[in-house]
Amino acid sequence: MLKTEFGIVEYFDNGEYVIDESIELIYIDEDKYINDWWNKLLTIKTYFHNLDRPAQALARWGITLIPPESLPAFQDIILSDKRINEDTHLVELANLISMAIDNNKFIIHFGV
Repeated sequence: MLKTEFGIVEYFDNGEYVIDESIELIYIDEDKYINDWWNKLLTIKTYFHNLDRPAQALARWGITLIPPESLPAFQDIILSDKRINEDTHLVELANLISMAIDNNKFIIHFGV
């Protein structure tokens, strides 16, 4: 299984991000999910590696910053996946995204 991980960015400091270390990173199986979600992910505004590189979808072999305005669409992708009923990691990811939405925070994604 190739793991891809997600966390919450606590704040930005001179263009660098600081991860909220009080929250564990959530991982999902990259091969199992990201391929299936890819066309939907392409509609989501993101940034690759830093805020100077606007993009779409996820940097599969790098770092992605997902801004607060893109989180509801990202959460919809996860919640609409029927496998959420059998994979606690998807539930944890949906909960992490809810927390970020509630606090107007970015999500960070670490690709494989």
